[in-house]
Amino acid sequence: MSAEGIGIVGLGRMGANMARRLRDVGYDVTAVYDIRPETTAELAGELGAHAASSPAEVAERAGAIITVVSDDAAMERIFDDGAASLLRHAQDRIFVNCATVTPSVHVEIERRAEAHGAQSIEACMASSITQARDGTLYLMIGGRRDAFERVRPMLETLSKSLRYIGAAGHAAKVKALVNMVMNINTAGLAEGLGLGDALGLDLTMLREVFAETGAASRVLETDGADMQNREHDVYFSAAHAAKDTHIATALAGDLQLRLPLAEATARQYDAMIALGLGELDKSGIAELTFRERATAGA
Repeated sequence: MSAEGIGIVGLGRMGANMARRLRDVGYDVTAVYDIRPETTAELAGELGAHAASSPAEVAERAGAIITVVSDDAAMERIFDDGAASLLRHAQDRIFVNCATVTPSVHVEIERRAEAHGAQSIEACMASSITQARDGTLYLMIGGRRDAFERVRPMLETLSKSLRYIGAAGHAAKVKALVNMVMNINTAGLAEGLGLGDALGLDLTMLREVFAETGAASRVLETDGADMQNREHDVYFSAAHAAKDTHIATALAGDLQLRLPLAEATARQYDAMIALGLGELDKSGIAELTFRERATAGA
């Protein structure tokens, strides 16, 4: 795979660090593209890659293309039928799509890719920026098994664990549930700490008690101190938390299921966006649940 070269489309916090990791372990990152030309130029210079002016230019110069874009609409744009599309030079390429998007989008992208002589898989990430840089992502794979095996060595350099889930769309369904549960946990922890603060409890003590009881969670480990100390440097943004929770509630709606906790969590993250807090880390949801912070308009 390294002889073919790797292209990256989407150079945000995750995509850029995945590109750096691949470069560090010896892969040839031949071309990169982001909707922001200055971002493309900066990373291309750092990596010694070609600064592409379109997704099509990336596909022209790379055999394996990793996409890490923001949402359904962005995925549709880079795989549309236009001159700038990745499909313009799709023959014999393989696309590894890492964005958290609606599962049906992954199914449709696989169909389009195969119609143009390419392969496509989803590689859904249950990790954050540090893990992308260190090559310790947890990756859930959906798509045809032979396509996965084609890029397995590359994905192993990016991950501590690979889990093949099944056909196209299936890994995205699992990822939607992972993020839904994580976001519900985050909202619940913010309420617990916010109430504890209002009751005059020592929050360090409270977090320590939580950690030794049924209130323990991974979110407590990663976000608890940040909520207490109002340190919301972004690893997973509130805007992404809102998007991903809405993906899960939409899946439930398609099945005529109600998810009251997920729906309430989505409303909280929507409120953060409305208040201009969408680019804080998801831990910033505590800005809505601590009485003095909420009263002060966060």
